[in-house]
Amino acid sequence: MNTPTSSQPKPAPRRPTVAPDSSRKAAPDPRHDFYSQTISRSGIRLTSQRRHVLEALMQTQDHPTALDVFMQVKAKVPSISLATVYNCLETLSESGLIKPVSLDRGSARYCANATPHGHFYCNQCGAVIDVPLNQPLDETWEVPTGSVVTHAEITLRGLCAPCVNESSNTPS
Repeated sequence: MNTPTSSQPKPAPRRPTVAPDSSRKAAPDPRHDFYSQTISRSGIRLTSQRRHVLEALMQTQDHPTALDVFMQVKAKVPSISLATVYNCLETLSESGLIKPVSLDRGSARYCANATPHGHFYCNQCGAVIDVPLNQPLDETWEVPTGSVVTHAEITLRGLCAPCVNESSNTPS
């Protein structure tokens, strides 16, 4: 039996290998727990496909269309279909995790911002920007006595700052 004694050198302890910073995974988004709990309460499982669709929405603030989401998810999950993305978006909308944003007659866009907010739509470039609501809706508008607001969609329209700057720099 070959056991180390005080006269024999002990082997150096093994150090765990550490991946370089570029290959480390990003810290988990704290919103994932909120989303997982919300979808569980609605009785719906957060499947791998739904998670990819939700993550695609959480990574952007430009309110993508279903086709935009499909293209982003397809880069990570080549086997996903457009129909599956539409189904995931519908399920996530029904569970309250995302909101469809309908503007004019164009394609619906989707928003993962769970805070109370409206949207600013640029008439020139089509950008959709979140606008925080700084006070409750019932303090903003007088709702008819006895009425209950169950849903509100607030859309402001105009020109975004880049379009205003572009139009002011254009010679007349």
